[in-house]
Amino acid sequence: MKKTKNTEKVNLKKIEKTLIEVGLKIAKRGEGALFVVGKVEYKPLVDQTVPAFDITKNPKLLESLAIMDGAVIIGKDGLMEAYGAMIKATKTFKNFGTRHSAALSASKKGNIVIVISEEDRKVRILKSGKMIMQLDALQKGVEDSVPHAVDILESVGVGTIGTIGTSLLIPTLGIALVPGIVVFGSTYYLAKMLSKKLR
Repeated sequence: MKKTKNTEKVNLKKIEKTLIEVGLKIAKRGEGALFVVGKVEYKPLVDQTVPAFDITKNPKLLESLAIMDGAVIIGKDGLMEAYGAMIKATKTFKNFGTRHSAALSASKKGNIVIVISEEDRKVRILKSGKMIMQLDALQKGVEDSVPHAVDILESVGVGTIGTIGTSLLIPTLGIALVPGIVVFGSTYYLAKMLSKKLR
């Protein structure tokens, strides 16, 4: 049976929701992690003894694998492909550490990358070499905002990355639309588009 575009979009939303929820739990504890959805070159740092599994059906196992050193690689079908994986950083994420530089590099080929910072307890989402969203795990009620974050991510991640691809995305130009979530990009365009979507 061939997957339709609609089925793939629903599946991607489930994957994103699971990763953001797990990421917030990890960030709240002051631990770090890195998730890559898509294809990326990596080197396993540990023996891969855990078989592939659907991350949306076993978020607890995903969480335990994520806090190991290295990244968790997930296919666009939602199956965990590798964990404890080292991704070579080819770009530097200014003012951040090696995990963020690896995240930036992994996002270059259109992958969705979620990096969790143990220092500031924030969950950052990158795509196509740009940071497109940040969630603050310490913000009260941020968990309730996760469905909104996924909807915004779908709009921003798919609809505007091509449009704003040449824009410089910097944290001071982010827009906070729902508690604990900041969206980055062309401020005017995003504000206009997202205010329509949230009405």
